[in-house]
Amino acid sequence: MATIRVGVTQRPSCRRTRRDGTMIRCILLLALCLAIAGNAIQVSRSSFSGEYGGGGGKRFSHSGNQLDGPITALRVRVNWLFIVGLQVRYGSQWSDYVGGSLGDLEEIFLHPGESVVQVSGKYKLYLRRLVFTTDRGRHFSFGKDTGTSFNATPLHSRTVLRYLSGRAGAVIDALGFHWDAYPGHCLRCEPGAGLGAGAGGSTGP
Repeated sequence: MATIRVGVTQRPSCRRTRRDGTMIRCILLLALCLAIAGNAIQVSRSSFSGEYGGGGGKRFSHSGNQLDGPITALRVRVNWLFIVGLQVRYGSQWSDYVGGSLGDLEEIFLHPGESVVQVSGKYKLYLRRLVFTTDRGRHFSFGKDTGTSFNATPLHSRTVLRYLSGRAGAVIDALGFHWDAYPGHCLRCEPGAGLGAGAGGSTGP
């Protein structure tokens, strides 16, 4: 007599279902941790150098100006001994002038996409010398080569000078340098915007 075998469809194991669910939760948790870690790494790319100089003068900061874009130009006023005044253009907008009015005003313009990656100089009670170095190998020097030396560079690679802070009165008493990643997008940073010498902003008294 022939034996008839009836096929039985096996149901998924409850143990396997629980194991798969646990694995999915672990993958989602890992993805969340990686996203949080990525944000933390991005935030940590900012760094600060300074302050270099003396303790006098009124405090100022360009932290709000950096929202206008990357640094695109600088104005530096110097006399026979000190760095007297300073003004920075962010995107196409000039910051307020800080410092005094006695001395010669010098002006430099960066090429589109060019950034300051090092600032060195000297100070003794007041700021006496500044040298800005860009990522394209250009150097811009202001002031006299006398006093205590400093050399400011970013802590993290692929970061640039984003804004300045410090103290100023009749001269520039002290400066600090804030570094971060080059801004990826800025509505007011179109190449050529306001590139004429003396465009925008008051150069002080």
